[in-house]
Amino acid sequence: MDNRDRVFIFDTTLRDAEQTPGAKLSVREKIEIAQQLGKLKVDVIEAGFPISSDEDFEAVRRIGQEVEGPTVCGLARAVMMDIDRAGEALSGAVRPRIHTFIGTSPHHIAMIGKSPDEVLGMAVDAVSRARAFVDDVEFSPMDAARTELDYLYAVIEASIEAGASTVNIPDTVGYAVPEQFGGLIRNIRDNVPNINRAVISVHCHDDLGMAVINSLTAILNGARQAECTVNGLGERAGNASLEEIVMAIRTRGDYYELYTNIDSKEICPTSRLVSRLMGIPVAPNKAIVGANAFAHSSGIHQDGVLKNRANFEIIDPKDVGLEATSIVLTARSGRHALRHRLEELGYHLDQNDLNKAYERFLKVADKKKEVYDEDLMAIVEDEIRDIPEKFQLLYMHTTSGTGTIPSATVRISVDGESEIQESAWGDGPVDATYKAIAKATSTNVQVDEYHIRSVTHGAEAMGEVTVKVSRKGDGATGRGASTDIIQASAKAYIDALNHLALRAGVRRHRTEAV
Repeated sequence: MDNRDRVFIFDTTLRDAEQTPGAKLSVREKIEIAQQLGKLKVDVIEAGFPISSDEDFEAVRRIGQEVEGPTVCGLARAVMMDIDRAGEALSGAVRPRIHTFIGTSPHHIAMIGKSPDEVLGMAVDAVSRARAFVDDVEFSPMDAARTELDYLYAVIEASIEAGASTVNIPDTVGYAVPEQFGGLIRNIRDNVPNINRAVISVHCHDDLGMAVINSLTAILNGARQAECTVNGLGERAGNASLEEIVMAIRTRGDYYELYTNIDSKEICPTSRLVSRLMGIPVAPNKAIVGANAFAHSSGIHQDGVLKNRANFEIIDPKDVGLEATSIVLTARSGRHALRHRLEELGYHLDQNDLNKAYERFLKVADKKKEVYDEDLMAIVEDEIRDIPEKFQLLYMHTTSGTGTIPSATVRISVDGESEIQESAWGDGPVDATYKAIAKATSTNVQVDEYHIRSVTHGAEAMGEVTVKVSRKGDGATGRGASTDIIQASAKAYIDALNHLALRAGVRRHRTEAV
């Protein structure tokens, strides 16, 4: 494509996003993020505001010297000491840029306490001063979206004449709407005589939730640099999200007919790094990088995406650095999704075993928001057996509590022919259950070991019980799993009894054969 079709990505995560409350970064953390932004291949890194602190100065200085690839930018107000400090920080940078700004809307001019002519003069002087340090100067008329048009045109024209090679049009307070903001960019192109000597940039905030669409509409109208942040972080409601702008241009190339140089496979790794170092979690429903962005829980969606990913996904998750689509198993999932996940875990079940696993899966899913891999493994190990079940638990009920003697009632099927119900009391609900099972099965075994562990997390976790029993020198191990730990304990005990019964049958068969 022609370079005129390229959209430059200006990342201000280290400057604007760091202004998010609670998101303070150390110099080391800033450098770590900057190195990752280099891998992402952003065009410009706004590394900080050198006049604001010694830490910001040091971050800009080191990033400018240590991070290869992107242009490194330092921010400065239209104040000489700011520009001098930025120039000093960038003195050893390989590809330096100074970004200077001043408010031009009636609101901001009143805040500054200067006349419009004085503000215009400050803008020109700032750009000229910056050019004494670097060849690459960017100028922003802050709050451009609320600036009077004729005045805005005059300030932009004067800043370009003074040496600005990029003019940024900020929607500083997130006030613009797409049609109006796109029209503003078009009007700038039509009414600023020297605009062809500069790249038009846009910097949109998300106060009305329109930062990304405002940026994209501006790009459609001639802007060729988008200022954005990873995960959309920034002042107040945040900035335009880098990942959303980049993937919109890439995914809808048929519409935008533009491109960026971003390595999209680094998007998710960058998002996670920024989230971790800034301590700000990414919302699960966040586009592109949220945990649910490529997750499917509806049975219809799961079946469709397993047949052909394009049925329900417009982006291949591998294109943004994820391994694969996530099939989230819930009560809404179907057999196709369950079989797919079990096969990924190494279980290849026939239809009968799949049906058994699915019925158990639904019971677990009804109790939990999501069924995890560990749940599935426990279900399969618990339900799909290679040994005959002499004893099968049909029913159980336990009672326990403060001031109550623990009791249990169980109904056991024996050899699939008879059903026996017994009750017992014990030192606790598990002990009572084991005594009731022993009575119903007419067995007398010793419990040598009892272990319980959570195989998933949360209050609704699947618990797995392992119990070792012995009888006359013969031992067996049983396992059971359930979200009800008493039920898991009962199933583990019966599993151990079935193993003992199987061993006794094998020995009897061998004796008879001899």
